[in-house]
Amino acid sequence: MTLKFYKYQGTGNDFIMIDNREKLFKNDTKLIAFLCDRKFGIGADGLILLEHSEDAEDDFKMVYFNSDGNESTMCGNGGRCLVKFAQFLEIIEDKATFTAIDGKHHASIDRHLVSLQMQDVYEIKNVDDTYFLNTGSPHHISFVENVDQLHVKEEGAKIRYNETYKEEGVNVNFVTPQEDYLQVRTYERGVEDETLSCGTGVTAVAIAAHRSKLILDHKIAIVAQGGSLSVSFDESEGNYTNVWLTGPAQYVFEGFIPC
Repeated sequence: MTLKFYKYQGTGNDFIMIDNREKLFKNDTKLIAFLCDRKFGIGADGLILLEHSEDAEDDFKMVYFNSDGNESTMCGNGGRCLVKFAQFLEIIEDKATFTAIDGKHHASIDRHLVSLQMQDVYEIKNVDDTYFLNTGSPHHISFVENVDQLHVKEEGAKIRYNETYKEEGVNVNFVTPQEDYLQVRTYERGVEDETLSCGTGVTAVAIAAHRSKLILDHKIAIVAQGGSLSVSFDESEGNYTNVWLTGPAQYVFEGFIPC
């Protein structure tokens, strides 16, 4: 089989996109891992299928796989890139509604920026300077003095595989507050390494920073290794609703690969 693919990235978080509305691509863990391999395949943090949705209100459906080949929970940057891909396919113009594994999402496009509505957050766990919450994917957040000096792969793996998280895994975010933004580095499960950006991760970081009262604003600037994003939300009695993740999403290249 020769596979037609597209490559997109959002703040350095890169994805293989496949138009699977005709269901020609069959989910295969080994094949997906091969395609995401940076030495033998195309190379990506994950692979995303754009499919027809079972919901008549949706423009499309999102199916996301980590680079290890396993279907995973929600990917915020992947969702934003998929919206841009849907625009490229002329499925949408500048607004979209789609369903992912964590439910329905709305999105809008303003030139190269894509804003994606994330799920509401009603539960946040806090122990000392660490937080845990689910923004479509589970996230552990640690506030540190200097994230630049941290060995993220090593320290992230220690937390991801500790007794608390090892059974289901967790994404680990290390955060250093700066004067007017949060600096973030993330270790992602399924990739098992640091990625340049994580959409659900920076969303979790922004909410945790607000909950901890480090930042009181309801719109928070984030700088990841791969670029800048922003997270906005409404908050009432500790509940976070109307959560939006905004940042760039860009086409990189397309091609064919035998598989």
